[in-house]
Amino acid sequence: MQHTLKTAAIGFFSGLLGAILFYLVIYNNSPNFEQASSTKDAEIFQNADFSSIKTLPDLKEASAISAPTVVFIKTISTGVQQVTWMDMFFGGHEQNYEVLGTGSGVIISPDGYIVTNNHVIKRAKSITVVHNKRNYEAKVVGTDPATDIALLKIEAEKLPAVRFASSQNLKVGEWVLAVGNPFNLNSTVTAGIVSAKGRKLDGNGQFPMESFIQTDAAINPGNSGGALVNDRGELVGINTAIYSKNGSYMGYGFAVPSDMVAKIVADLKNYGIVQKAFIGADVVEVTEEIAERLDLKSIRGVAIFALEEDASAAEAGLRRSDIILEINGVAIDSKSDYDEQMSYYRPGQEVRFKIERKGEPKEFKVKLTNIDGGSDVVKTDMLRSERLGASFESAPKHLKNKFNIENGVIISENAGGKLQGIEEEFIIISINDQPVSNPKQLIGLLENSRGRLIIRGYNLAGQEGVYSFTQR
Repeated sequence: MQHTLKTAAIGFFSGLLGAILFYLVIYNNSPNFEQASSTKDAEIFQNADFSSIKTLPDLKEASAISAPTVVFIKTISTGVQQVTWMDMFFGGHEQNYEVLGTGSGVIISPDGYIVTNNHVIKRAKSITVVHNKRNYEAKVVGTDPATDIALLKIEAEKLPAVRFASSQNLKVGEWVLAVGNPFNLNSTVTAGIVSAKGRKLDGNGQFPMESFIQTDAAINPGNSGGALVNDRGELVGINTAIYSKNGSYMGYGFAVPSDMVAKIVADLKNYGIVQKAFIGADVVEVTEEIAERLDLKSIRGVAIFALEEDASAAEAGLRRSDIILEINGVAIDSKSDYDEQMSYYRPGQEVRFKIERKGEPKEFKVKLTNIDGGSDVVKTDMLRSERLGASFESAPKHLKNKFNIENGVIISENAGGKLQGIEEEFIIISINDQPVSNPKQLIGLLENSRGRLIIRGYNLAGQEGVYSFTQR
């Protein structure tokens, strides 16, 4: 017992001595963090010069200017499904159902022209625009699936219209606002910066356009077709896509540049179709491998790797392996730069190309053409059949040449009606072995025929397709 008490006493006094030594040697010499933060650091903070540090921008005015120009869009489209599996093979009853959709749009003129995304209104049989709690029926003026832009018109006057700014003057790092209606929440504004320009969405076949503005301003479902504006409330882009694994915002949003939107809108209003310019050459972005192969001094520009013999580029003097460095004085550093600059011009215009050939700079003037190689304005003969739930247009010359066919009609839009199962962009060349040459003829045959229908044609990959339907 005494031995135990002695051991306990020794342990107690040893611990007490250790605590005293720790206080005197270590704790008393440690920095006093509370004191440092409340006195010394405070003195440094008070004496610091913050005059050179820029404050965050005040975005209240930009929000107040732009928000009234953004509308809510509601759509109704028709889905079709076969009632039984036998109907899919032998024809029969079909069951229709309504599909509701939502999105955003931007008022670009006081008399009711509105820009949105093509995918927002695609296949819609009814489009309603909501602005200031009023509902307006909207009509489609025209669409451009390649850039996912659509132009609508409502009957209204004295509407607040957005001001356009040049997206070519927009700089990476600038503040921007995304204005739209995500998740049906009207007039939602989020802020961010321009993360990149000329962005290509790799692996994305939905939008062939390869020159998006990338932003980290939150863009969610329902923002599609909304406005991307600068810190002055001016339009710099139309919000179009997000990079996401779950369908919601994950830090990356993409917008079609405003300069491109302005040109598309003007074409749709004046011609009903976008006037796209070509030079008869295919280009590829210069990479390190290409630069080594062509013995280039720098890795920039785009290289011509294919040239049509009778096209305007060849006639002007351009050759295969030429490196395009500038278009009308604008530097071309990538394929997306090239595509964006070409999108600003129309057939018939003359453009200056600065190129490099075997290390020597050269300059050529090239007259731009339409897709068929001419300089005339392209017009569309697109017709829509509500009974068929599809839109059609005549096959252009270059596609007929490509597939060696004399006639054909393209399914430009298929809402899954009577022609359910046939892909969009399919070229119909005959119905029951009767050649079809224009949309009016095709619609008449399909709407008025009864019994078994055999539709033949080609998809854009050149694969022949045969479809069979029974119409009652």
